[in-house]
Amino acid sequence: MQHHRGRLIDHLHLRVADLEKSRAFYRAVLEALGRDITYETEHFFAADELLVDAAADYSSRCHLAFQAPDRETVARFHEVGLANGGTDNGAPGERAYHPGYYAAYFLDPDGNNLEAVWHGPATRSAGSIVITPEGET
Repeated sequence: MQHHRGRLIDHLHLRVADLEKSRAFYRAVLEALGRDITYETEHFFAADELLVDAAADYSSRCHLAFQAPDRETVARFHEVGLANGGTDNGAPGERAYHPGYYAAYFLDPDGNNLEAVWHGPATRSAGSIVITPEGET
């Protein structure tokens, strides 16, 4: 089994009030980014570094920014998020964070602030980091 991980964040764990509502919501917005839920059970689901499960007593509140390959994907992410129960928190557009920063924001059903961002034309050194436990191939 291989695990694909980024460099700084190993994983982000969100606790949600309604797992099935969140599963449908995240399936839609991840698809808008060209991504999928990568693993799921009746108790949780994951998409690469993101893990989501049900909370009996609280839900998480955080800001989570997803990378997008272009402006069109940022706009599609925002549109799909709103169509699937998200609340607008910033329409697609340029932001002053740095030249070329193009992003859109919405709140998920539990109030997490989700963002899709495109930083402008760039070349990646790698698509992901692959971790294979010792002894496995």
